[in-house]
Amino acid sequence: MKAVYSPIYCIPLPERHPFPMEKFPELHRILLEESLLSKEDVVIPEEVDWEDLRLVHTDEYLEKLREGKLSVLEQRRMGLPWSEILIKRSRTAVSGTILATGLALEEGIAAHLAGGTHHAFADRGEGYCVLNDVAVGIRRLQRAGKIERALVIDLDVHQGNGTASIFEEDPSVYTFSVHGERNYPIRKSTSDRDVGLPDQVGDDGYLEALQLHLPEVIEEADPDLICYLAGVDVVEGDRFGRINLTREGLRRRDRYVLETVKQTGIPLTLLLSGGYAKTPTHTADLHATVHREAAEVFANGALQG
Repeated sequence: MKAVYSPIYCIPLPERHPFPMEKFPELHRILLEESLLSKEDVVIPEEVDWEDLRLVHTDEYLEKLREGKLSVLEQRRMGLPWSEILIKRSRTAVSGTILATGLALEEGIAAHLAGGTHHAFADRGEGYCVLNDVAVGIRRLQRAGKIERALVIDLDVHQGNGTASIFEEDPSVYTFSVHGERNYPIRKSTSDRDVGLPDQVGDDGYLEALQLHLPEVIEEADPDLICYLAGVDVVEGDRFGRINLTREGLRRRDRYVLETVKQTGIPLTLLLSGGYAKTPTHTADLHATVHREAAEVFANGALQG
């Protein structure tokens, strides 16, 4: 399986900042060490053009990012302090998802070892998300005529409010979110299908909800491409989670999504989204789960449809 990754995904942040930047190189290391990825499989992205970002984001917001004009309040809402290297990193990560979605169409499945920044709105950043990589990736493919319809499966513990907002009036992109109902963001956007779960729900309750909805969602969406935001902040002990999946529950979740999608023959892009375990290495090891499962599920070929 091809995967997109860049060392620039890990940049310095202020001391004791809660965002685990080190998880990105750690995931890359784990996948190489476990032979789930070879150096030849890794594609390194460059920064996306500002013009491509205009497919999703407003001119005013992009100018603030480019010129460093975000207010203190806007930076606080984004959860990250503005810097030139942050913008370079964010633009590179968007390019990474563009590459990964294109590779998925060619190969049947591809991964981005970052991405899933689903709290970024057209006109602002929120929740550690600067630019909405999934939205730009989908728009690029639509503009090129490579897809007409897309499905976003968002299983991060937090609702993908930015992505839902961007596509709310667009029937060509179906957004599906399973999240903690009482978790961030307090004010939810409207996805095509939202499944809000109670705090402390465990493996059985979570998987029952996913199995109830996912087949219907895929049928309703009728997509040419699926983007899977495989957030791991649903696992017990996560700093921001409050949904208590075990590691086995996480494995079963990813396995179910992968097997269900493979049966359809629809190209699939894997993206990270959130995870805030005790250490970046632990977080990266959880993120590796979907790659371990994908190696088994797609061992005999990517497509069945």
